[in-house]
Amino acid sequence: MNQSSLQIVNPAGHLRVVVTKPLPGCHWLEVLQAAGCRVEIATGDAILSGEEIISLIGDHCHAAIGQLTESWNAGLFAALKQAGGRAYSNYAVGYNNVDVVAASACGIPVGNTPGVLTETTAEIAVALTFAAARRIVEADRFMRGGQFQGWLPNLFLGSLFHGKTVGVIGCGRIGAAYARMMVEGHKMHLVYFSPRPNTQLEEFVQAYSAFLTARGEPALTCRRAHTVDELLKECDVVSLHSVLDADTRHLIQAQRLAMMKPDAILINTSRGPVVDESALVTHCRSHPDFRAGLDVFENEPAMAPGLTDLDNVVMVPHIASATRWTREGMASLAACNVAAILHGRPVAAAGADVRSFLSGTPPPVAPSIVNARQLGLV
Repeated sequence: MNQSSLQIVNPAGHLRVVVTKPLPGCHWLEVLQAAGCRVEIATGDAILSGEEIISLIGDHCHAAIGQLTESWNAGLFAALKQAGGRAYSNYAVGYNNVDVVAASACGIPVGNTPGVLTETTAEIAVALTFAAARRIVEADRFMRGGQFQGWLPNLFLGSLFHGKTVGVIGCGRIGAAYARMMVEGHKMHLVYFSPRPNTQLEEFVQAYSAFLTARGEPALTCRRAHTVDELLKECDVVSLHSVLDADTRHLIQAQRLAMMKPDAILINTSRGPVVDESALVTHCRSHPDFRAGLDVFENEPAMAPGLTDLDNVVMVPHIASATRWTREGMASLAACNVAAILHGRPVAAAGADVRSFLSGTPPPVAPSIVNARQLGLV
């Protein structure tokens, strides 16, 4: 890679760490410098190809921090291992772009950045839900176009959430946070689908329902659906928070879209390929009262033909984690993963509170290594 496209921090460091994009904040760099790392950062905006990443790794590299938009496959991990690499961290909580099996075969720990995206991602799912339901983008465009002539009874009629049913597919930390926001904020009934029961969420809804009934308000219900189909048929709003794997790829396709209410709202802040995007375009064209809010896309940065023509779809460019606190926290966690592994430190327990890694001197452990068990690190 052209040296002019690199930013080098702490050039005297004895451990070379390459980073495929500039990351926000300063704490992550302080962590790596304190660990004796020379940090080389690719400064371009374009997504690096595999060949460009191999060139960046070169013949002497101790660790790398990469992006969700890059395919970290067997070839990249072989190149990293050959260069002396001992650690990789994904700048994301998800790692469907990483061949973890290949990394493990090379003896390379794979880090990720959980624990700082929960509320941020849930909040943008709520924002997309409202933007779609209340036709915010259409109305904004209408105003900017100088079309407003005064109040009218039928202007931009949307959907009311109060007393309706919200469905959450994938009820881990982010899905549960979204569910709580919609239930408590808008007094919605909840149906969720998840591999395991979320008893903490169920208890929350029960307690909130008891609070409401004590005030003379209607009770709220919460239950776990047996199937995705059952949830889709019942809910007025459906928000996707599942992981991406062979079972969830095109989880929402033409047949399942047809099961949903004609005026339902579909939100996706999980992974783009969970939704068959072409099928969604067809469905939204033929069901003008159906609405969708998307933060992720099946073939990013490309979008399915016709998607941008639809007024009943709200889109944002994969910014669910785009708050300053969250993105800086992700950078700190990625750096802490790398620094800890390079110095032979242990791995934190799964699900540990990560806030102590976000400022000052971090604990002497790696916050999150997804293949720690496979490598015998825990």
